[in-house]
Amino acid sequence: MDKATSEVEYEQMLLSRHGLLTRRKGRRVDGVMERSAYVLLSRIRVQGPMSIGELSDAFDLDASTLQRQTSAATRAGLVERIPDPAGGMARKFRITDEGARLLDEEREGMIRSLGRVMTDWPKEDISAFAHYLRRFNTDLERIDGRPWPRP
Repeated sequence: MDKATSEVEYEQMLLSRHGLLTRRKGRRVDGVMERSAYVLLSRIRVQGPMSIGELSDAFDLDASTLQRQTSAATRAGLVERIPDPAGGMARKFRITDEGARLLDEEREGMIRSLGRVMTDWPKEDISAFAHYLRRFNTDLERIDGRPWPRP
């Protein structure tokens, strides 16, 4: 096995355990919403209203899993069900004003956390890191056949 690829695997495993420093001793510090809601709202914000079927395809999750996530997000006032703007039969989920506000708050907390981690990094290193992460993610999306829309 390639040593560099092995190092990437190990570092990715370590990264996945951190939660971007939004937890400390089991409590959330900067974060205001669960990760699944954060990802769900981020996708709906970029793509626009989505049905359960579209969300299921986008996330490669069972419709029942998305039903639970969207039900929780609806109860929390983060999304609302609306008729399909294109006139289709399926109802779609749209981010609410409160959901957008909390998503922005969560994103700002994540950016603050990242800023604490990279406080001593030169801007060029941060840009290069962002470039490599985007490249890594888009290659994963290409292999999986599920591209993520980017703003």
